[in-house]
Amino acid sequence: MTCDILAPMQPLREMTAAQARAVRYVLMDIDDTLTTEGKLPAESYAALWKLKEAGLTVVPITGRPAGWCDLIAREWPVDGVVGENGAFVFWEAEGKHMRSITHPTAVRNDAPALSRVLERALAEVPGCRIARDQFARLYDIAIDFAEEEPILPLSDALKIKAICDEEGVKAKVSSIHVNAWMGDYDKLTMSLHYLSERFGYDDARDRETVVFAGDSPNDEPMFAHFPRACGVANVTRYRDMMKRLPAFVASREGGAGFAEIAAAILEKRSL
Repeated sequence: MTCDILAPMQPLREMTAAQARAVRYVLMDIDDTLTTEGKLPAESYAALWKLKEAGLTVVPITGRPAGWCDLIAREWPVDGVVGENGAFVFWEAEGKHMRSITHPTAVRNDAPALSRVLERALAEVPGCRIARDQFARLYDIAIDFAEEEPILPLSDALKIKAICDEEGVKAKVSSIHVNAWMGDYDKLTMSLHYLSERFGYDDARDRETVVFAGDSPNDEPMFAHFPRACGVANVTRYRDMMKRLPAFVASREGGAGFAEIAAAILEKRSL
C-alpha cells in the first residue's frame, strides 16, 4: 500500500484523532523540515522534546553527514538518526555507547564514479560547488546548489541529477543539495530496517503507526510508503518534481510547520 500518485494533500487538520492515537513513531527530515533558512528554531526543537516525552519513538531521517549524525544521536532528544540518505543509522545505547548499522551495499565516497560526477557537475553547472559538510561524509557526495550563495534554480539541480543518472550513480535532490551515492538504499530502506531491528516494527502490521514529516524530493520514498506522511508547507514548491506526495500538509513552512505537525499529533491523541 502506498499513497496514490499525485493524490491531493489534505490539510493537517483532517488527520483524525484515531489516526493520531495510533502513532508510535515520528520520523522527520531535517533541512527545511526541522530547520528554517538553515537554523533550528526553538519551537521545532521543543517539539522533538514534547514528542519524546509523550513516549513516541523519534528518529530524524536525513541526507546530512556522518559527522553531524554522531552529534545528533548523542545530544538531541531522539532514538537514533538515519544519515546520508540511508547509508547508516546511529543511536546511543545504554551507558552512552554509540551503536550503528551501515547498509551492506554502501560504498565509500572515493569511488571513481562519484569523482566523475563531481568533476562533471562543477564543469557543466556553473555556480554549483561541493557542500561545506563534505569533510564529514563517508558514503556520498553532496553538491550544493542552494545552501550557500549563489542560490541556483531547481533546474540546475535537475541538471546535476541528470549527470548522476548518466554516470550510473544514485542521486536525490533535497532543498539544498544533490546527494549522490553508489549503494542500493535510500531513506526508506534503512528506516524500515532500523525500526524492525531495534523496536520490533512489522511493516505489514505497523505502517499506519508511523508519521514521517518532510519537504522535498529526497523524501519521496517516505511519502510514498507511509499513509500518514506529512509535508511542511514548503513541500508544495516541489510537487511538479514528485510522483508521490504526503497525505497531509501543514500550513506553515520549515520548523514552524514541523512544530504544527507535532502539536496536531499530540493534541489529537488527547481527544
